[in-house]
This record gives sequence, structure tokens and C-alpha cells, in this order.
Amino acid sequence: MSVLKQRSVAGITLPDSTIAQQATELLLEYGTAFIYNHSLRVFLFSSLNGQRRGVKYDAELLYVSAVFHDLGLVPHYSSPDKRFEVDGASAARDFLKGHGLPPASLQLVWDSIALHTTVGIAEYKEPEVALLNAGVGLDVVGKGYEHLSAENREAIVSAFPRDNFKQKIIPTFFSGFAHKTDTTYGNIKADVCAFMIPGFKRKNFCDEILHSPWSE
Repeated sequence: MSVLKQRSVAGITLPDSTIAQQATELLLEYGTAFIYNHSLRVFLFSSLNGQRRGVKYDAELLYVSAVFHDLGLVPHYSSPDKRFEVDGASAARDFLKGHGLPPASLQLVWDSIALHTTVGIAEYKEPEVALLNAGVGLDVVGKGYEHLSAENREAIVSAFPRDNFKQKIIPTFFSGFAHKTDTTYGNIKADVCAFMIPGFKRKNFCDEILHSPWSE
């Protein structure tokens, strides 16, 4: 992988600040080509969605959120016991803290990454949180595909190829939490475990209630 030279794709300018450049360097160093391309597509899809909806957002914070959103899947940032979304969110927060960003910005990026797979909540939060969730949804499951023009789609996929994405993304997800499948309890990544592990038994909320330590 190499740092992207093209600074504008589908009419969206990719942030080129010191923070954005250093975030990209971390993605290139610790991520994979597959995650890199996915993350940059997510930023572009998120930004196009923001433009379409006339939403004001901080492009630099959205970019950092997109860059870090799946870094919790890679060994360098993966914890033994936390959701990968939390690992990525905390890594981004630590990175931005080192640049002296205010607490509100740190929290906004943390929320954007930590909630990016949380369907039914993220879309109702701040613009950066909602837009990242939408960008991920578009790239992974095609949510909002009908709003993406063929011209923009082709420009983005040409710059950042999908590379057999449908077949590779599920194993990529699983590789990030195969060692801590309990962290998928109560979230959509439990579906990934069920797909990848024959006979996988999910923790069940009703069982948790019925087997709680309360006597009655």
C-alpha cells in the first residue's frame, strides 16, 4: 500500500491536514489494503450522503473516524476482551488527544466509531456519527445504494477497489474477534460468528434473565 496521491474523488476532497495524514499513515502501517480501501470508501460515501442531505459536519473528524473505524480488528489495536468497535474508538481518541483536540471532538469521534455498527441508534446522533454509520452501511450491505450515482460509484470503486468485498468482509470481521466471541453478544457481529463457526451458540438475553442470581 502507498499513501493516496489523488486528493479528490467523486467531487469529495480528502482531508490533507497533518492529523489526516498521520491517521492515514497508521491505517497503512497497521491495517491491510482491504481495510484501507474499505475505510476510504466509507469516508467518501459518508461525505456524499452528507452533501445530499445538506448536513454540516467536520470533514477532518469524519475522516479520522472512517480511518480508525475498523482498526480495532487488527492485532495492533485489538484488546483481549472489548468489542472491536470500542478498541478502534479508543485508539482514535488517544491519537487525537495527542494532537490537543478538545474533549467534545474526542467524544464525537469515539462515539462515531463505537456506534458505527449500532443500527437504530447511530443514525439519530450527531452528523458525524450518523454519516459514518450510513457510509459503513452503504459499503457493507448497500444501504442507500439507490442514492449513489453510477458516476460516483465508479469513481470511488476505481480509486479504492472492492476486491471481492462480499466474500472477504465476513472473514475479515471474524479475524478481529475470533479470540473474543463473547464481545458479539447483543450486536450484529454475532451473525458473523454464527456464519463462521459451525454450531456456534449465541448468548441469549432471555437465558441471562432466567439464570440471573435473583432468587424469585
